[in-house]
Amino acid sequence: MQQFYTAESVARGHPDKLCDQIADAILDDCLACDPTAHVACEALATKGHIIVAGELTSSHVPEVGGIARSVLKDVGYDHRDFLITNLLHRQSLDIAEGIAREQGAGDQGVMVGYACNETWQYLPLPVVLAHRITRRLDETRLSGELPFLGPDGKAQVTVEYDEVGKPLRLEAVILSAQHEEGVPLDEVFFRLTDKVLAPALTALPPDENTRLLLNPAGRFVIGGPEGDTGLTGRKLAVDAYGPFAPHGGGSFSGKDPTKVDRSGAYMARYIAKNLVAAGFCSRCQVTLAYAIGRAEPVMVEVDTFGSSRYCEDDCLADVVKTVFGLTPQKIIRQLDLLSPRYLKTAAYGHFGRREFPWERTDQVAALQNAVF
Repeated sequence: MQQFYTAESVARGHPDKLCDQIADAILDDCLACDPTAHVACEALATKGHIIVAGELTSSHVPEVGGIARSVLKDVGYDHRDFLITNLLHRQSLDIAEGIAREQGAGDQGVMVGYACNETWQYLPLPVVLAHRITRRLDETRLSGELPFLGPDGKAQVTVEYDEVGKPLRLEAVILSAQHEEGVPLDEVFFRLTDKVLAPALTALPPDENTRLLLNPAGRFVIGGPEGDTGLTGRKLAVDAYGPFAPHGGGSFSGKDPTKVDRSGAYMARYIAKNLVAAGFCSRCQVTLAYAIGRAEPVMVEVDTFGSSRYCEDDCLADVVKTVFGLTPQKIIRQLDLLSPRYLKTAAYGHFGRREFPWERTDQVAALQNAVF
């Protein structure tokens, strides 16, 4: 039976991703100066305007306008085209006291982590390929290799799987890339195929039946916030696992790690990846749930989709509770979440890159010892 799975990624200049990067750049600035900062920051981008809003409690006052303009320039926009509005205000004292009292979660929520042995990143192949395309798209633009490209763009990859769930072939690739006025579309198509798709798809190259849809709507000159309003936290599936795992609902960017929307999701991924790396299963989904102000999770669930080799899923959940510290403070310490590294997470997905601590597989031995 044919099975097809599709994943999406967007370029750094996509309006939603631009907002994620601004929010995380502000968070990084706060943590660099005050590791105890509590930040819940969001941005909105539209034609000529960047609006930053949210809650902040810190001894440091970020220069929001300068940070936003720096991100705009780095991504490839002219920061002089935008008016920056700062609406950040102090965090609710009720929330602050609840967190401090028990060092509890900064909000309630459900967090999902996922891993599989399909790629060395422990991610599904369509997710990996989609991010490779948008990363390569940005590289060719920023390096000047394809100087006619604009900052906005997105990719979508569909892979056919065989009856046992292994990637079989590339069914379709969609790439939409902003470009300058006057560049012939044939030139855009040829250069994107040669300089972006070919190097990005070496893990599963197109075959004669693969559908390559490049700028399928045709002309794409007007892009970014001028063409589409952007908002922080609106690319949840791109940030996580595409259609391969459910999302708890909370976004990541702009939130300090006392917000379990972020830290809990990173820990869930860390646990799932270590369970797969330890050889307990080929696929794993870990779900955590928290109550605001409470430190311990109210739910820890492991689902291996029938691929568990040595013990049942409820047994693995008990092992997880033994091996991993699951309170916000223990998560923050174990994953070094007070370091200002979050801007790097705000493009090409939050998972699958070795530089992030939640991508380590350093708990394999502890898990194996707990089971055997």
